[in-house]
Parts: sequence; structure tokens; C-alpha cells
Amino acid sequence: MAPASSRSSRVGASSGIGAETCRVLALRGVRVVMGVRTPSAGERVKEEIVKNVPAADSPHSQILRKAGQKKAEPNRHVSSMSSVKRFADNFNGLNLPLNILINNAGIAFSPFTLSDDGIELQFATNYLGHFLLTNLLLEKMKITAMESGIEGRVVIVASDSYKHTYREGIRFDKLNDASGYKGILAYGQSKLANILRSNELSCRLKEEDAKVVVNSLHPGVVATNITRHLGIIKDILSPIAKLVLRGVEQGAATVCYLALHPQVAGVTGKYFVDFNAVELKPPATDKELSKKLWDFSVSLLQ
Repeated sequence: MAPASSRSSRVGASSGIGAETCRVLALRGVRVVMGVRTPSAGERVKEEIVKNVPAADSPHSQILRKAGQKKAEPNRHVSSMSSVKRFADNFNGLNLPLNILINNAGIAFSPFTLSDDGIELQFATNYLGHFLLTNLLLEKMKITAMESGIEGRVVIVASDSYKHTYREGIRFDKLNDASGYKGILAYGQSKLANILRSNELSCRLKEEDAKVVVNSLHPGVVATNITRHLGIIKDILSPIAKLVLRGVEQGAATVCYLALHPQVAGVTGKYFVDFNAVELKPPATDKELSKKLWDFSVSLLQ
């Protein structure tokens, strides 16, 4: 592996695990481009990094929001496909290499809502936006890996909640149907989708002999604002949660391990928990489901 200073990365970074991941990557000499919801969020994270890591390249932040939108709507950044496309165009316009791509931004347990594109919001935010962004930046990663000789790494933040999804795994025919919607199961569905995507993309890149690896991970149950949709329940449980949940430093640890550590060079298509590759449970091991989801995702974006 080449020195970290020769690498650049793209990560969702407004708060929580994303912000901590940016700090660690900057500490290791990586040039970081952050996807953020608002200029103020980007500046806050950037100032904190520069304050704590004076020698770091100042991170670059790009805004994810709809064209003409003056104020970011909570959770409507990665869920907007036009916003994702614009972000990718802007990033490519920077003419930077891209060695590491971290898919991190997400929401949890939201009431039934459709995104601006008419897609169930958790599926759009946690999965489909990342699917699109990764595909739009993948050619840049392949070229960077080939020209630099440094392995490209896609790191997908999933969750053990993939085990708690709908009975059919992915509700292909009822994805945007309010009937039968359960926030916790929809969250599990979106995380299952990310693991299936990781596995399928890994297979496709191996077939191409591309020098880019893809792995997914469970960060643990982390005390972040991802559960903001729980409302008063979150407020009641918050004091207890602070005692039993992981901090963002622990939550970001495996993310950074997969992004940087030489020990996982060449490792692809695996699911990690606490730095270790672990066996997945069905339906996350279903290769046909992975292929079906990939084709379904492409059709949603057409």
C-alpha cells in the first residue's frame, strides 16, 4: 500500500460516524472530500479537523441538495437522485484522484415517506442514492487505481439490522406501498440491500479484474442522530443510550480499518464486524437476489 498522503477519499460527513471518519482519514494524510447537507455543517467539521489535525490537508466539502433549494431539508440529500448526480459531476470537475469511497449517510425508522423521486425514503437515502453515487464515481476509482498502483476501496456502512427485514427480504413489488410499511423493517431492508449491493459489485469488479475492492460492515449500535425520527421515544431512552451505546469513535473504527489498513488489502465481498469478516445469514447470501436487486435499482434510476 502506498502512503496515505497519496490518496483521496469521498465520504458523507455532516456528523456522527462520517465526521469522525473524516477526522481519522485526515490524520492519516488522506485528502478528504466531504458530502454535507449545508455549508455550515461542512465548515463545522472542517474547522474541527484543522483544529485537531493541523498538518492535515484542509478537507473540501460539497453540498448535497436539490437545485434551487436554499435550505437543506433533513435527510433529503442522498435521497435526491438529481442532487447525487450533481454532486458526482462537481466532484469529477475537481480533477482529483479517488482511492477511497465511503457510503455512510443514512436515516432510521422514519415514518412512511416518499422521496422527491417517489421512492420510499429509507430505501432512497440508505441505499439507492449510494448505489447511484458509487456507480457514477466508479470509473474514476478504476482509473485512479490503474494509474497510481494503489488499490481502490469502497466501504459500505450497513448494519446487523439486515437480519430484521420483511419476510420477502426486499419488497420489490411493494417498495413504495404504505400498506404493510414498518419503519424498523424498512430500515433492515435498506441495510440488506447495501450488503447485497456490496457482494454484487465485488463480483462484477473481480470479473473485470479492476483493482478496486468492496466491503460492507456493521459499525455497532452507535449514539448518533440517525434515530431522530423516534421523537419522544428517543428523548426518553437517550440517557440510557449514552451508557450502553458505542461512541462515534468506536463506530467509525471498522470503517477506517477497511479504508486504510494493509491487513485487508485485496479482501473483497466480505462483511465485517469489529475488524473481523463474519459469515452472513440468508437472505444476504443469496446471489440471485443480489443480481435481481441490481437490475431493479438500475430500472428505478431510468
